Amino acid sequence: MFPDQSAPNLLQGLNPEQLSAVTWPPQSALVLAGAGSGKTRVLTTRIAWLLQTGQASVHSIMAVTFTNKAAKEMQTRLGAMIPVNVRAMWLGTFHGLCHRFLRLHHRDAGLPSSFQILDSGDQLSLIKRLLKSLNIAEEIIAPRSLQGFINAQKESGLRASVLSAPDPHTSRMIECYAEYDKICQREGVVDFAELMLRSYEMLQSNEILRQHYQNRFNHILVDEFQDTNKLQYAWLKLMAGGNAAVFAVGDDDQSIYRFRGANVGNMTALMEEFHIDAPVKLEQNYRSVGNILTAANAVIENNDERLGKNLRTDAEAGDKIRYYSAFTDLEEAQFIVDETKALEREGWDLDEIAVLYRSNAQSRVIEQSLFRNGIPYKIYGGLRFYERQEVKHALAYLRLAVNPDDDNALLRVINFPPRGIGARTIENLQTASNEQGITLWQAACNAGAKATKIAAFVRLIEALRNQVGQMPLSEIIVGILKDSGLTEHYRTQKGDNQDRLDNLDELVNAAIEFKPEDSNFETLPDNISDDPAFPILAFLSNAALESGENQAGAGEKAVQLMTVHAAKGLEFNAVFLTGMEEGRFPSEMSLAERGGLEEERRLMYVAITRARKRLYITMAQQRMLHGQTQFGIVSRFVEEIPPEVLHYLFVKKTAYDSYGSPRQTTVQRDKILDDFKQPQTYAGFRIGQNVRHAKFGTGVIIDAVDKSESARLTINFGKQGVKELDTKFAKLEEV
Repeated sequence: MFPDQSAPNLLQGLNPEQLSAVTWPPQSALVLAGAGSGKTRVLTTRIAWLLQTGQASVHSIMAVTFTNKAAKEMQTRLGAMIPVNVRAMWLGTFHGLCHRFLRLHHRDAGLPSSFQILDSGDQLSLIKRLLKSLNIAEEIIAPRSLQGFINAQKESGLRASVLSAPDPHTSRMIECYAEYDKICQREGVVDFAELMLRSYEMLQSNEILRQHYQNRFNHILVDEFQDTNKLQYAWLKLMAGGNAAVFAVGDDDQSIYRFRGANVGNMTALMEEFHIDAPVKLEQNYRSVGNILTAANAVIENNDERLGKNLRTDAEAGDKIRYYSAFTDLEEAQFIVDETKALEREGWDLDEIAVLYRSNAQSRVIEQSLFRNGIPYKIYGGLRFYERQEVKHALAYLRLAVNPDDDNALLRVINFPPRGIGARTIENLQTASNEQGITLWQAACNAGAKATKIAAFVRLIEALRNQVGQMPLSEIIVGILKDSGLTEHYRTQKGDNQDRLDNLDELVNAAIEFKPEDSNFETLPDNISDDPAFPILAFLSNAALESGENQAGAGEKAVQLMTVHAAKGLEFNAVFLTGMEEGRFPSEMSLAERGGLEEERRLMYVAITRARKRLYITMAQQRMLHGQTQFGIVSRFVEEIPPEVLHYLFVKKTAYDSYGSPRQTTVQRDKILDDFKQPQTYAGFRIGQNVRHAKFGTGVIIDAVDKSESARLTINFGKQGVKELDTKFAKLEEV
């Protein structure tokens, strides 16, 4: 059976499920690989097994991954397992393999042999050039919106010629898309989405080429199959034809990229179209302790549309999941700091500790606490809060409010949001500045007498300057976001800009919480505290420090901060899963979308299974949102975790004792907020108090109106929504 005696050695150490997958007959299979179940090992060993047993050659196998990192890891593992030229194999990402295909068949593709690939920045530059040539102002069609539109259509397999327009704006976008394609063809360039689409179109229309590849590849292996989109699956089907065995490895419970076009339904379609009776399930987990897996299984079981599997482990039960309900987001962040320090004292490495959050805006309070406590951290797959584009734009306006001669700040926002001040005008200002030895602001003031758009910008900055010392810092920032048009710009741009809007809201929260006396005075001139601009200067100084300091150097260990989406594929010894409130995780927007809640639950499953040894789940009973204090109740996902695997950590009893979950118990905490005042009562109830209703379940009182003998309470019941109830008629119980 074996060409040599080394083949059976490949199978050593595989569990029965893995062995079944690796030695699957030469026919199509769907492998449901749970988190931490060794899917990469199965995939690479399957390839090695096919080669060693003579069922395939390096030229008859195609292996598709989603990242270059995964492709390189597979190449390295295969090179160590089998003595063959792995580089001769078609192994790479979808885009990488399509690029290889187009290079080989550039004439059939209508491309020059030297065609170039546009990265995202190059593509945006070409689009800006296109809009300028068509005399379309950026206020009419924003370049990034057009970029997103073009890429979305290509990823759906749609050319401009087949699109229909429901409105004049979309019609114009389609016309730009068609012109964009003409420019790319004329200049001999392709963007990333074009690599996939053109390869698919060639296979579809060229029967000789299609048959060549269908005859060549008798085994096609696909990693992370749950993340494939409509076009990628269609391309795979054309490559496979009716001959190749498609070996797809994935996990429907970890399909979390619907917003990118991923279609988890491709897994069901694969089973039907490739005649797969049942999936092979890898349920043995080698990553997490028992209690963590129990929680993950319990949460994901609440999803209806899944193929079904249940993770198990031979490892010990391990620590219970620590669930902490904080009064505020500030206390939640302090808890993370305290526990991180305790873990470090116990010998845990900082780079094996991760803090996860649902949206990027949540990182600001956590970053601030880590910074102030001298704990190094890294933002994985993103930027620190004060380094984010939209935040830097807002801070640039704030810098101009106290120092209009700041040329860098002026250049950043003189035409952002776009206000019709073109590159030529800015070049003229720079020339005048250099020739006359004055700042750009002075040049702008001089030019404002003749140029109306420059004059409008000058008036905007002057109005901001007049607010300094007259208004609180937070109100000045609110005014900047409104008057500059920043908020409106991100709100009206096509594409998902919710993260940017959330970050601008979080900047307002930062200003509300900021205390100038707590800032680093050594970074500011002497006696500046008497200056009306001192709060702004202190805030800007603090923002710059938080952006630049505590950045871990090369090789230095640091706590990892990231969104749950960015954490997929990673694992850590200890994980803090933060912001676990209803409406935050699951997100409020997802609850209104079809299939949104199930996708959020899959995201929760991914978050839980990132932890190897210890998992913390935290929530804040009140946090600052949109500049106002809001009350929250615990996420339904926490309620779905069996109580026997949770260890409840709460602040000691206070006047606000009833804020927490109905499972709250008293556990000692040394530090609590000391500025809570006795709250006003409404018919015996308080805002922020948890109550139980026979029909709607447990909720939190978020507003109240006194009606003398009774009160009208506005209560957030989580899954049941927000209800207004009169205490005279509603039978409410304190929790």
